[in-house]
Formats: sequence, C-alpha cells, structure tokens
Amino acid sequence: MAESPQALPPYQRIAAKIREQIERGELQPGDHIPSVREIMRTEGVTTATATRVAAVLRAEGHVESVPGIGTVVTVPRKLTAGSDRLQMLRAGGTGFEPGERVEIVSADLVPAPDDVAAALGVDEGAPTVRRRRRYLDDEGVVTVSTSWLDGILAEAAPELLETGPLPKMTFGLIEDRTGRRTVRRRDTVTLAPVPDELATLLGTEAGSLALVMTNHYWDQDERVVEYAVDFVGSGRALSAEYDLG
Repeated sequence: MAESPQALPPYQRIAAKIREQIERGELQPGDHIPSVREIMRTEGVTTATATRVAAVLRAEGHVESVPGIGTVVTVPRKLTAGSDRLQMLRAGGTGFEPGERVEIVSADLVPAPDDVAAALGVDEGAPTVRRRRRYLDDEGVVTVSTSWLDGILAEAAPELLETGPLPKMTFGLIEDRTGRRTVRRRDTVTLAPVPDELATLLGTEAGSLALVMTNHYWDQDERVVEYAVDFVGSGRALSAEYDLG
C-alpha cells in the first residue's frame, strides 16, 4: 500500500507536491520551482527541510540548478530501451543513439538465480551468461542493463563472456551463430530499490527508487533468447509511439 502523503517526512511530502505539478504540466521545463524561502514561508518548515526538497527533485531528474538562474524544471531525457536498440540495429544502424556509448561492466558465467531461471526456462543454479553494461550519453547514465542468457549459448558464441562490445550486439551475434532470431518481446516497467552493486554505476544511492524495465525476448520457436533487467538513469523518460492506422 502506498504511503499517505501526510505520513511522509516533510521534505518528501513537499517534493511530491511539486513533482505532481510537473507531471500535470503546471510547471513546464524552464520554470522555477519554489525557492527555499518560499517553501519555508508557505509550508512552515525549517531552512534545512526546505533545502532538501530541491535536492530530492534534482536526484530524481525533475529539476536542475542553473548558475545565475536558479532551480528550474528540466526536460526529461528519453530512454533508449533494449527493444529500441534491436530495431535500430535491424534498420542498419549501430543500436546506439547519437552521442551514446557503452561500458561493459562484466561478462561471466554464473548460477541462475530463481527469477532468472524461471524467465529463461532453465533449472535454478544452471550456468547462465550474465552481461552487465552501462549506457551513457552527454547527460549522464541512460541505463545500467543486465542481460541473462542460457549458458549453452556461450559454446556457440564465446564472445558473450568477454568484456568487450559485440559487433552486432547480443541479438545479432546469437542469430549469426545459432539461427535463433528474436521475433517477439515483452516489456514490464516497475519501480524498485536500487541494489547496492548498481548504486555507484547509476550515480545514485542504494535503496533509492528507480524505474526498472524488464524485457523478455523470444525466438521464432517461442523460446526465450534473452532476459534483461534495465535500471533507468535518473531523469530519463519512458515513451512509446504507435501508428494506429
């Protein structure tokens, strides 16, 4: 059950109120949020509490401090999801937006945790490939992405266990080596606490809430090719566009 706004600490309650104004469009990109002095006067809180409000909104990516101007609402940065990268790759691109780059954090063979085993259809503890990457652009962290694949794929594509970029990304490499073409996906978006091991990579505090996109990818034989969990960088916006005909 969601916590009542009145049960939140004062600085979080005030931040939530301003966040709602941003989400409703009452505060637009470039607009000033209430100053520390205004928050103290209207909310009846201390300087320390009022100062924490902007800090929370900055950490979430809703506002930014501009020298000589103040704290203003920022333009959300669009997230490039794994499914977007697959479409860009198939369109003849590299799978990256302009200005994006990737850091391969780790690539190893590990026992499958229970959720990964269920997603891939393997036994818990079975060998699985785990590749962890951090995507960045000029504005910071886009996502920290962890992909899981059946360990048997490492026999056909040993590059999966190397900490280097793959020429055609995971999808292209697997299709080239095994003939398994990714044809269907499911995306699930949730809020989840940032794990300790990802906090530094995301540039945020462990335990803070982040958007998480979980992707399942199936091949032409309805077998799961890849299971991926992306923790979204602060201030990124999830968006989708569809042709309704």
